[in-house]
Amino acid sequence: MTIQGASPGLYNEDLAPATVRNWGPFSIFNVWTSDVHSLWGYYLAASLFLFCGGFVNFIIAIGIGSLIIYFLMNLVGYAGVKTGVPYPVLARASFGIWGANIPALVRAVVACFWYGAQTAAASGAIVALLTRLPWFNEFNQTSHLLGHSTLEVICFVVIWALQLLIIQKGMETVRRFQDWAGPAVWVMMLILAIYLCVKAGTFAFTSDIPMDVLLDKTKDAGVPGEPGSWTALFAVAAIWVTYFSALYLNFCDFARYAPDKASLRKGNIWGLPVNLILFSLVAGVTTIAAYDVYHEVLLHPDQISAKFDSRFLAALAALTFAVATLGINVVANFVSPAFDFSNVFPRQIDFKKGGYIAALIALVLYPFAPWEGSAASFVNIIGATMGPIFGVMMVDYYLIRKSEVDVEALYREDGEFRFQGGWHVNAFIAAGIGAIFSSILPNFTSWLPSWWGVYGWFFGVAIAGAVYYVLRTMALGAGARTAKA
Repeated sequence: MTIQGASPGLYNEDLAPATVRNWGPFSIFNVWTSDVHSLWGYYLAASLFLFCGGFVNFIIAIGIGSLIIYFLMNLVGYAGVKTGVPYPVLARASFGIWGANIPALVRAVVACFWYGAQTAAASGAIVALLTRLPWFNEFNQTSHLLGHSTLEVICFVVIWALQLLIIQKGMETVRRFQDWAGPAVWVMMLILAIYLCVKAGTFAFTSDIPMDVLLDKTKDAGVPGEPGSWTALFAVAAIWVTYFSALYLNFCDFARYAPDKASLRKGNIWGLPVNLILFSLVAGVTTIAAYDVYHEVLLHPDQISAKFDSRFLAALAALTFAVATLGINVVANFVSPAFDFSNVFPRQIDFKKGGYIAALIALVLYPFAPWEGSAASFVNIIGATMGPIFGVMMVDYYLIRKSEVDVEALYREDGEFRFQGGWHVNAFIAAGIGAIFSSILPNFTSWLPSWWGVYGWFFGVAIAGAVYYVLRTMALGAGARTAKA
């Protein structure tokens, strides 16, 4: 789609509506295999397994969460298919042509945190492999730099640099990479599970991890209730939904390349509820088997593979997990900030430059490692920042505009989405009120119940969406009365 009269400050080739739409169901499916099948995805799934206290509870909680994820991804995905625009451009419809830079930057900064977390996880797999050798193990223990071992720093920088090579040729390269990287880790996950089950001498769907061990491993995550209680199961489902909060915003960055809604739905149904439940099933079986074999709770697959008797299997596992984690970083944490930073300065920053900026910020964050600690807590804190933005955008698109957006006006300074000098004040008021209850009060005060933070993303979506709907409806009503007068 060619935009006639587009403003230079709002348009470049990367931000333009998609014209080539060749991402069929398989490519959409592999967006999710690349997104989920990573060391961090496994780490979260294994951590959540501990809260459930048993396998059946785990599958129920993850299954409910996965169905909610499927519904939400279809919502934002349909908008991408219909308009063909990336997330920061779609945000202009609700936040204004210039105001959209704020939610774009929020998403970009969050992606930088996740970019660092995933890169650290991938490099950790390589470190676990290398430290099987005496010389590397000694070097890892005796030499330190930037708050980490020097070996960890070297591996992080190498993995960080390798990811930059993937995006040299743009989104088509991303599609080709994810089409094989995602399935590769599925094979390795099955090998990991089978190896441990054979070594344990049984294939168990029931957990014999003692309650005192579960309580010790979950005590700092902020999840209410004992493992296996209903409150814990609801929390697990909520955390699983919140884990995808970043992609709820920018899934249209990928959906816009799908030819139609049917292709999107088909890719999503296999990539989300089906794939997520199966992946979680394997993670649960592996966690049980690892405990039976090694008599300790191992939540990181690189920790498990490092204990393999076979050096070949250990090397294969480490390399596969590292490559798969590169896949999620490219899909979830490179594409979005690349578009987001480009949206802020379209004349100076294109897709590649935007991605380089994100990678550089992740590198700067590495010495501080904000992603270390409880997986559940990290997910909730990061996710809560994006709930209000999602609530405003979805209410605007579906309830206010009834899925009808003037795409060309999204690229014009003097069009429908100029609002108040390019900023939509009502959207920022709504998002701000939502953020108070999703992020500020639960993280910086003790005014709310201790469990509130677990559901921070949901509160942010609901409160911001409701406030926006009221403010926007009042504004439209006042405008209609003024026009009649």
